[in-house]
Amino acid sequence: MSTRTPASPDRADFIREIVAADVREGRHATIVTRFPPEPNGYLHIGHAKAICLNFGIATEFGGRCHLRFDDTNPEKEEQAYIDAIEADVRWLGFAWGEHLYFASDYFEQLYEWAVHLVRNGDAYVDDLSADEIREHRGTLTEPGRNSPFRDRPVDENLDLFERMRAGEFPNGARVLRARIDMASPNINLRDPVLYRIVHATHPRTGDAWCIYPTYDFAHGQSDAIEGVTHSICTLEFEAHRPLYDWLIDHLPVPSRPRQIEFARLNLTHTVLSKRVLLRLVNEGHVRGWDDPRMPTISGLRRRGFPAEGIRDFATMIGVAKSDSVHEIGMLEHAVREHGQRDAGHRQSARQQPQLRCAQQAPQGRVGRASAPLGRRAQAGRQTAHALVPVARRAGDARQRAQHAAQRARVPFAQRAAKDVQRRAQPARADAQLVQVLGVAAGERAGHVGEDLLERLVQHRAPRGGEPGARRERHRPRLARRR
Repeated sequence: MSTRTPASPDRADFIREIVAADVREGRHATIVTRFPPEPNGYLHIGHAKAICLNFGIATEFGGRCHLRFDDTNPEKEEQAYIDAIEADVRWLGFAWGEHLYFASDYFEQLYEWAVHLVRNGDAYVDDLSADEIREHRGTLTEPGRNSPFRDRPVDENLDLFERMRAGEFPNGARVLRARIDMASPNINLRDPVLYRIVHATHPRTGDAWCIYPTYDFAHGQSDAIEGVTHSICTLEFEAHRPLYDWLIDHLPVPSRPRQIEFARLNLTHTVLSKRVLLRLVNEGHVRGWDDPRMPTISGLRRRGFPAEGIRDFATMIGVAKSDSVHEIGMLEHAVREHGQRDAGHRQSARQQPQLRCAQQAPQGRVGRASAPLGRRAQAGRQTAHALVPVARRAGDARQRAQHAAQRARVPFAQRAAKDVQRRAQPARADAQLVQVLGVAAGERAGHVGEDLLERLVQHRAPRGGEPGARRERHRPRLARRR
């Protein structure tokens, strides 16, 4: 009897083990994951790994996966990118149902939570420029320095933040920063920026907002609003996890998600930086994001890669905690393997078949032959079959020998002319074989099974007929030479 439960993952890796443990201990009734792309470009093969992981875990544990767009940077986002991302996820074979969300859906709630931090003294409005903030932040070996505006009164911070939302200040004039610890060994905890001023038209909200939350502020809170149980990110966000947890602890969020990091996908001879890919598109080096030379999912689709092969590749490389580089040949191997497995669904017929004679067969009987499809076809898989007319011709080899001897006495020019005429009009047996094969090719493979009417023995008579025919063919020529 099978002992598999929803808490037992189909594949073993450290993330699935964490989720399985949470299910066994009853921490979550339903597993909820999410895939949060930023709509500033097309998805590439690296995103395919994250998509398969998030949607795959949700499916294995009977949960759901949300598709949420992190549309917090209106200067780089376009509706065309949103449509392309949705199309790529669908093509890979995943569906989010009614759980399509946008970070912009929560702008009002995020603003209220930012005000909550200001009132509690956990955030302040800073007038330093971006370069000055970077200078005050310090280095990995030196602590940062407090901003001269860090000790502003709460009422003043609330007033300035409200005026920031009203659009009274230009871009970069002020930012909202969290008040944590400028001496923390983790640079991400040295009063990170939570809101900045950006006067740009948003693809969804238009000009309703001129201040936008940063990814660090919108990420965790959006997870909490949607009830995400496991927020799975790539390894570069591991250093951001303390800030993720700090914001969850200091805000009245409805749930507490858990962030887990895994190693991103790196391929040899492949550029997966969205910034570089965008430059290739903008400078005209390629014909768009879906150019077959691009490592984007759309490009791979136009190159002929099947979605099943990409999913198999994501399963093959697994999920790890440390960074690694995979050979591009592994992706190509997964695609080829899928093609070999899928070959059983293909049917073909020879347009110019060769006649095969079965020895010791009844006169005029029609036999049925079967052959496995695919280089690695195994027993039980679909096979191709064809009906072959069997004609028993007594003394066939002797007749061929006599015909070869007659041809040897005919001058070469006449013999060549007859060959051209004969090839232009196929033999009647060959024409009948083509017709029979055309009918057999339309049948479904696998109907033959073990009930073969006749096992045909492929036989090809010697080129010159019987063994002595070749000597008879060349004897007149040798006589003339003597």
